[in-house]
Amino acid sequence: MRRRTLLTGSLAVAAAAGVSTAAGSVAGTGPVITVGSKQFTESWVMGELYAQILTARGFQVVLKSNIGSADIIDRALRSHQIDLYPEYTGVILQTFAMPKSMPVTAHGTYEAAKRFEEGRGLTLLRPTPFQNRNAVAVRASDARKHGLRTVGDLRRMGRISYAEYPDNITGPLGYDAIVKAYRLSAMKVRPLNIGLQYPALKNGDVDAADVFTTDPQLRRYDFTVLEDDQAIFGFQNVSPVVRRSLVERYGSRLTEPLDAVNALLTEKAMQALNEAAAMMRLSPAKVADRFLRANDLK
Repeated sequence: MRRRTLLTGSLAVAAAAGVSTAAGSVAGTGPVITVGSKQFTESWVMGELYAQILTARGFQVVLKSNIGSADIIDRALRSHQIDLYPEYTGVILQTFAMPKSMPVTAHGTYEAAKRFEEGRGLTLLRPTPFQNRNAVAVRASDARKHGLRTVGDLRRMGRISYAEYPDNITGPLGYDAIVKAYRLSAMKVRPLNIGLQYPALKNGDVDAADVFTTDPQLRRYDFTVLEDDQAIFGFQNVSPVVRRSLVERYGSRLTEPLDAVNALLTEKAMQALNEAAAMMRLSPAKVADRFLRANDLK
């Protein structure tokens, strides 16, 4: 199937519907499935995609958006308040499984996360092509000037400043971990709230920044994302986490439509969907509806 996004035409019409985060029901008839999502734009959009495709396949879907962090939504799933939600494979390992060492490939991360979830009576369906990872970005002009390709190449720039959001300075994916893994002792941190790192890097207030690979702001600026050859950021494809009993009960009627949606979610497609919801102010429901229709899934 040829992959299409909302970029061709439909996003040119910016609706003023706003971003809806309220819980609610989606019309349908058939078995009832409750879909959850976390408390940020990308998860809202994916929750809508899952809810709408299942409704189109005959399920009666209850959508509970904006449930909360990984810990909170995981408890909601295990206590049967929801039946499935989109989760990042690396987050499953880093937050819940906490292995002694992380897998060194995306496939290995997915398989380890799936084994962990199946030990809890859950399972993962097929992962997305896209990952939403932390990454280090620099201005493209600096990348060309200093020949920057990997995070370790930042040593060539000498003393530099690095934008990091306050909650991630000391974490396993944060500033301290980067300095240690890449021996960047001359790099100093500048704490900035999420979102402010992009204009700060563009304006030259910092020399490098922690960014998210599916953030639509990456499409706006001339940045270069450096290769994480030490793999400290892990692998973060997204899979629906589903109770195994539901997969056994409904089989491909449940799994096939979710797999079909996930297969279309490339990094480019997810950036466009996030841009539509977060910057063009289309509701996640409308974004999901247009994407599914554009790809003949609805």
